[in-house]
Amino acid sequence: MRRPWTRGLKWLLLGAAGTLVGLAGVVAWQSLGSEDPGVASAVSDPQAQRLKGQYLAQAGNCMACHTVRGGAGYAGGRAIASPFGTLYTSNITPDKSTGIGNWSRDDFWRALHHGRGRDGRFLYPAFPYTSYARMSRDDSDALFAYLQSLPPVNQPNREHALRFPYNQRMLLALWRALYFKPGSFTPDPARDAQWNRGAYLVQGAGHCSACHSARNALGASLAPLALEGGVIPALAWYAPPLHGGEKGLGSWSEADIAALLKTGVSPRGTALGPMSEIVGRSLQYLTDSDISAISVYLKTLPAPSSEKSAASGAPRPEPAEAERILKQGQKLYGSLCVDCHGGKGQGSAPDYPPLAGNHAIAGPQPLNAIRTVLNGGFPPSTTGNPYPFGMPPFGPQLSDAEVAAVLSYVLNSWGNQGGWVSASEVNRYRSVPLD
Repeated sequence: MRRPWTRGLKWLLLGAAGTLVGLAGVVAWQSLGSEDPGVASAVSDPQAQRLKGQYLAQAGNCMACHTVRGGAGYAGGRAIASPFGTLYTSNITPDKSTGIGNWSRDDFWRALHHGRGRDGRFLYPAFPYTSYARMSRDDSDALFAYLQSLPPVNQPNREHALRFPYNQRMLLALWRALYFKPGSFTPDPARDAQWNRGAYLVQGAGHCSACHSARNALGASLAPLALEGGVIPALAWYAPPLHGGEKGLGSWSEADIAALLKTGVSPRGTALGPMSEIVGRSLQYLTDSDISAISVYLKTLPAPSSEKSAASGAPRPEPAEAERILKQGQKLYGSLCVDCHGGKGQGSAPDYPPLAGNHAIAGPQPLNAIRTVLNGGFPPSTTGNPYPFGMPPFGPQLSDAEVAAVLSYVLNSWGNQGGWVSASEVNRYRSVPLD
C-alpha cells in the first residue's frame, strides 16, 4: 500500500519539475527572442561623432560609476551597494583583454538597448539599460566611438558579491520578463521639439528614474516615467519627486530648476548628497538649451492622482514632550542655524538654501535632513558657482537627541509638515557611510 507521505513527495517533485521547466522556458524566451538591431547610420565626420559621444557620456554621468575613487577613468571597479549585495562596475576602456576593446558597435548597442553583454549574458539592471534602451542607435554609436577613443586601461573586472539567489544570473530572465521590455524613445507629436528633447534626456541618457522612483522588493522602479521620488536604499538618501505637483516642482519656476541643475544652487534649494555629484560631474556640462529642455519637461509631468502626505518618521510625542522638544530645537536652531538659514527658514539665496517649504528635506523619511546635519552639506563646485558655501557637520558636536530636536523643530516650523525625528533614528544613520 502506498504511504501518504510518498504521495506528497510525488506532488512536491512534480511541482519542482514544473517550476524548472517554466524557468527554462522563460530563460529560452529571453535568450533566443529576436532583438532589434537598430539602424546604424553612416558616419561622415568621426571627430564630430566622438565629441557627441563625449557629451552623452557626461549627460549619463558614465565616468562617475565606471571609475573607482583615485583610479583610472572608465576602468571600472566602483562598488555599487544594493539590498542584494555589492556590484562592481565594469571596465569600459578599449583595453582588449579587460575592457571593451574587442566589442563592436553592435555589441555596445545590444548592451544599452537589450541589457545583454557581448557574450549574450544578461546584465544586472544596476547598469540602467532600462533607461538607456530609449537612446537612439546613432547616440549609442556615438557613445561607443567616444569610449573607443579613450586610453586603454588593463584592469580586470571584479566579480559581483551578491547573495544567493541573486547571484544566479539566469534568474534575471524572470526579472526581465516582469519588468523590462526594450523600446526606443518615441517623440510626442503633440509636444514641441524642446519638450521632446527634455523627455529624451531625462528618460534615456540621464536615467533620472534610477534614483527618483520608488522600487519594489526586486529592485524594479515603480512608475519610472512618473518620477514620484523614492529612497535610494543602499545610499540611505531620499531623491525627491521631480513632477510638477505640489510635492514636486510645482512651485518652482523653470529658471529655478535650470539653476539647480546647471550650478547646484538656486533660490529654492541646493544640490547635496548624490545629486551634488551628478551636478558636478554631469549636468553642469550640458548646454543651456538642454538644461532648459529638461526643466520644461519636468514641469509638465503630472502629479500622482493622490499625492501622499510627506509626514512620517517618528510618531508625534505627547503634547508636553512635543513642546519640550520644540523649545530645545528652537534654541539649538537659534545658536547654530539662524545666521545662515534665517529666523523664518527663508535662507539667503543662492548660498544658503531655504528650509521653509523645502521638499527635499520634508520627504517621506527625514533621511536627507538627518544626514546633512550629521555630516554637513556640500554643494558641488561648478562653473556657475565655483566657490560654493558648505554646511559644517554637527554630528561631532550634537547628541542624537539634540539632532532630533533641531530637526523636529525645522520640520514643524514655517508651514513645514515633515513629521518628527527620534534620537534612535538619528543614531541609525550616524554610521552610514557617505558613499
